[in-house]
Amino acid sequence: MKKSVWTICFALFWTVLTPAQAQQKENLKQIEDYLNNIKTMQASFVQTASNGNTAEGMLYIAKPNKIRMEYNAPTDVLIVGDGDYIIYHDKELDQVTNIDYDDIPASLILANDVKLDGKKFKVTNYYQDAGITTATIQYKDNDIGPITLTFNNNPFELKQWSIVDPQSVEVTVSLYNAQKDLDLDNSLFKFKKNKSGPKNYNKGRR
Repeated sequence: MKKSVWTICFALFWTVLTPAQAQQKENLKQIEDYLNNIKTMQASFVQTASNGNTAEGMLYIAKPNKIRMEYNAPTDVLIVGDGDYIIYHDKELDQVTNIDYDDIPASLILANDVKLDGKKFKVTNYYQDAGITTATIQYKDNDIGPITLTFNNNPFELKQWSIVDPQSVEVTVSLYNAQKDLDLDNSLFKFKKNKSGPKNYNKGRR
């Protein structure tokens, strides 16, 4: 009799759990499809940090692996992903840092073929309500931190992403007036040096 009761309880639990798992799998597929269907994107952005810093500017994306984040004054920073490196230009110091794509969580957004819970990425946290969907995604074989993506549900579109930088500061980039599938000039994704050239070149994480 005990075995029968256990079997019934297990069956009831499994019946309750399975639809939730199936729904989450379907929702994660929606995130995959959204990211994979982005060819180009242009948006204004506001960047906030847990240390109180704020900045804003324009974002441009062209897949695969091309990005430009043009910060407005007084933030003297330009970020360009040319397909080989992420180039971080500190204009105030006239210093350039080349960063590998594998060293930044946001490279997920620039990938051509995103598969969540596949070989490269796993979802560590997931939440959905009537208005938004949030997924925290971790690289499986990399020690860089996770990225949390937040989507508006209607229409389904990327609203913001959050990361924790190497200094343990949480940084959130919120997107506004996003437009997809525009014909973006490829020159946006080329880093143009001054005639004199930057004073310092570094390679490392940021």
